[in-house]
Amino acid sequence: MKSKKRKSRVKRGAWLFILPILLLHMLTILVPALVGIYFSLTDWSGFGPATFIGLENYKALFEDPGFLQALRNNFKWLVFFATVPFSIALTAAFLLSQVKRGGFAYRIAYFVPYVLPAVVIGSLWKFIFNPDSGITRILSDLGIPGFEKALLGQPSTALLSIAFVDNWHYWGFLATILLVALQSVSPELYEAARIDGANLRQQFRYVTVPGIRPTLVFMFMMTSIWSFLVFEYVWVMSQGGPAGSTEVMATYLFKAAFREFSAGLAAAAGLTMTMFAGIIIGVFLILRKRGWEI
Repeated sequence: MKSKKRKSRVKRGAWLFILPILLLHMLTILVPALVGIYFSLTDWSGFGPATFIGLENYKALFEDPGFLQALRNNFKWLVFFATVPFSIALTAAFLLSQVKRGGFAYRIAYFVPYVLPAVVIGSLWKFIFNPDSGITRILSDLGIPGFEKALLGQPSTALLSIAFVDNWHYWGFLATILLVALQSVSPELYEAARIDGANLRQQFRYVTVPGIRPTLVFMFMMTSIWSFLVFEYVWVMSQGGPAGSTEVMATYLFKAAFREFSAGLAAAAGLTMTMFAGIIIGVFLILRKRGWEI
């Protein structure tokens, strides 16, 4: 009986410690989320009273070619970031793990772009991509083909150019995370692989990748979620242009809310973004329940 009372007091004490954080979470996360859901079902300009219209905002979204183009661009962004930065970061982390001296300096060099503000990086690369004064002009004058046009001014190259810049800032951070995970892999596994005659490629495939799979899958999940939330680089470098070729859901939401004063439509767009992020999390949770090492 005393043991049960002691456990009950411990549980009550734990809840008392958790309660302030729980209330703060409800105040800053749950309440705004519920308010956002409500306004997504209304016709509201952001000022004055809102008129309830049900699911009309969601219907308008998926009937709007501009939003559908933004959604397609988010999926293109997802495909790019699920492949390119992971390939670069994983290769760099593996090679850097073999470096015995000076590895810290390399890690700092890789990580520095990630801590620079997006406005600074985006503005810098806009200048670099300028066909009149940037490095593209220099490369064009040297006779290198493909740089004689404005990369941010062509619908066929604008989105890929911005993704390249975001990748330039992101892959070093990803490489640092993967390198930390690599350092937890037992050196004895590599030694056993070398004794069995495995070369670097085989060590990478059969020792490195299985050893860091949980970190790799977690970062893949986070990168997938971030792909549906991308905003800064697109806004700084193109604001969704030219002709909507770089429009993503976040820039569409921003324009709907602050240029067209369609706050209800913007709320619906924001909840649609959240829905896609939730689907990604749900997929990974299902895979984890089925026994995947995530």
